[in-house]
Formats: sequence, structure tokens, C-alpha cells
Amino acid sequence: MPDDCSHPLDFETRQIHAGAVVDAETRARVTPIYQTAGYVFDDFDDGEDRFAGRSRYRAYSRNDNPTNAVAGRRIADLEGGVDGIVVSSGQAAIAAALNALAEAGDHILATRSLYEGTREMFRGILKRQGIAFEYVADDATDAEWAARFRPNTKAVYTETLPNPLNQVVDIERLARIAHAAGVPLVVDNTVPTPYLWRPIEDGADIVVHSTSKWLSGHGSVIGGAVVDGGRFDWAAHADRFPQLTEPPRPGVASFVERFGDGAYLAYLRSVIVLEYGPTVPPLSTFLLLHGIETLSVRMDRHVANAQEVAEFLAGRPEVARVFYPGLVDDPFHSLASRYLPRGAGSIVSIDLAGGREAAQRFLDALRLVSPMTHIGDVRTLAIHLGSTIHAKLTEGERLEAGITPGLVRLSIGLESPRDIIADLDRALHAAARA
Repeated sequence: MPDDCSHPLDFETRQIHAGAVVDAETRARVTPIYQTAGYVFDDFDDGEDRFAGRSRYRAYSRNDNPTNAVAGRRIADLEGGVDGIVVSSGQAAIAAALNALAEAGDHILATRSLYEGTREMFRGILKRQGIAFEYVADDATDAEWAARFRPNTKAVYTETLPNPLNQVVDIERLARIAHAAGVPLVVDNTVPTPYLWRPIEDGADIVVHSTSKWLSGHGSVIGGAVVDGGRFDWAAHADRFPQLTEPPRPGVASFVERFGDGAYLAYLRSVIVLEYGPTVPPLSTFLLLHGIETLSVRMDRHVANAQEVAEFLAGRPEVARVFYPGLVDDPFHSLASRYLPRGAGSIVSIDLAGGREAAQRFLDALRLVSPMTHIGDVRTLAIHLGSTIHAKLTEGERLEAGITPGLVRLSIGLESPRDIIADLDRALHAAARA
């Protein structure tokens, strides 16, 4: 990226140039696909230096590939962080981010409004690894939150715009609560993307993404990312995070001493990602980079389409409720106006008045909209939550999470809004027969 500009570069420029390095050999303008497992050492000493982290050159692609490094730096730049790394999926990003903070016997607090796939991982594999998760209502008082912290609490976890019900989270307040307790705030910012919301600016410390979604935008790759905000004072909380503040072995300085405000990401890259190996193929990252280059243009269209679709759905008798904070009567509209001035994202969920049968008729009647499990595509997508993503829950658990029998999630794409609405209108007429 140009380093001699007379002013800070705008988002639209940085989404194209941030993190890029012109290939020294070919002078290629587009970041190449470095499809290689490893890198030749210059000599014996060079190999030793690379493994010791004393060289600027790479040792292995499991945790450090040139194509992937560009994407990590670019996403970090757009989020306002100090460094970032891409991994194999959004789930891998969450798991890696939290494993870098907590170990068996530790405790993490999370908001109740989370994507079900994340909750499933928390009560599944991460619980089996010995990490305990406790949920707190998003709108619980500061005192209620404070009472839940333990000496072994290592993080607070949330989503900016939770999927599928769009309960906008007050990140600034949650960051204040987490920091008062001496722990970082980890935020999944997949749905708004850094174009609509940059939670680090509101106090978040670590940001994760499923890059499979809007960052890529084309529905052709799976990936994830972790961004280090570089603002949390690990040294001030050394007793909680010895993996960052104490020497890993005799004669080696701690991560904080070696990497300063980038200590967390350095530990994540050189320990967690290296040892678990959630490597994303550089070809997938190449496609991700092409998606990021048009992020702002696409998000403007996503938001405009979603707003128009939400307003259309809000006036239909077949729809009992629309979950979209861009609507003025949505309970989260005030928070959305504060945190999402560019628009409230492109997830529009609806509760069909006819319940499960209406949802089935609705989905089976769609022709343009694709019934599938994915979000953030250029195409408009739809899914019935209760029979798919939340199917493993009991009926009571689904209702407690707000997943009613008629709940359908729409991910609004980039097609003509007239055509999207025409397809939804046809499906709503079919749902009415329920």
C-alpha cells in the first residue's frame, strides 16, 4: 500500500491496497497464489533463524503463507487492528481465538444472542476440552454482569449483529464491563463487516470473522479470520494470561516483551495455529482478496436491498414479525442508528404467521431465492431455522432462543430488489394457504 500519501487512506482505497506487497520477482500487481507447503532455507543458520522467529522469511505454510498474510493484514487494517491471520473457517477462527486465551478449567462469559453453530461448539468440543461457558442476557445490568466473573474468567464473547435475530449488541458497554473485570472482549463481526461496523473502535479487543460470508461475497470459499486490536494490556493482567506474559522457555523473552501490542496475534500464529493447523488454502484466500476489493460497493447494495425487502415484508399479513433493526419500530433500531449508520446489514428474518407448515410452503415456492444454509452471498438465500441449524435443540430450547416454528432467515443478495420481492411475494401467497 502506498506509504507516502498526504492523508490517511479511505476505507474504499484500503480494501483494495492494504497489506499488499508487489511480488519482487514478477512485479505482479495482483497478489499471487503462493501454492507451496514450504520455503527453501538459504543455509543452516537461516533455517535455525526462521524456526526461532528471528528471520523475516517464512518456515512453513501451515501458519504463514504469503497470500494468506496479505489477507490477514488487509482485514486487520480494515478493522483497525494491529495484525490478523486467516484460517480455514469461521468456526476455526472462533476456536483458535478462544484457545489462545483459555485452557482446561477456565471460564468464558458470552451473550445469549449467538449463532447456534457457535453455541454448539461451546457446549460441544470446547466444553470437552474443559472450557466452561456461561451465558448472560445481553441487556443484563452492569452489576449482573460483574457478578458472573470468576478468577478464571478469560474473556467475554459476543457478536455485533447476532444471526439470525439481529439483536444489536451494545459493544461499548460490554467492552467497559469486560475491561473492568480484567479480560478482553472477543467479537464476531461477520454480519456487518468492517465496512458497516468496526467494533475495535468501540472497545473490542479481538475480532473474528467467517470470511466465507460478505468479505468473500461470492459463496465459493470457506475461511475465517482473527484480528488483534492491539489495545488490551496483557502485562497488567499477567496472572490471567501467563502464556503471553511469561517466558515460554528459559532464555526466551515473553510474547509481550518480543511483540508488544501484537503479542496476542503472535502467540495465536506461532502456537495455536501452528499446532492445530487450521490452514486455509492460498487459492481460497486469493478469491477472498478479490471479494474484499469490492466490499464497500457490495455492502451498500446489500443494505439497500435488505431495507427495501424488510419494509415490504413488514406490511404483509402472512408475516407475524420481521427481525431487522433498520425498521423504525424494531426494538434494536436505536442501537442500530448509533452503531450502524451505514445500514443494518442484510440478514432479514421473518416469523411466518402459519408456523412450520407456512414456512415449508414458503420455501418450496421460491424460484429465484435459493433455499440453503449460507449467508453473505451475492445471491439471496433462505432457510428454515427450526428444522435445520437449530434442529438439535428441544422445542423449549428453540423457543427460549427465539426460534419459533415459522422462523425463516433471509440473506438478501445483490439481485434486483424488484425481482427478489416478486419471488418472496409468490412464496408468501403459497404460505398463506397454510
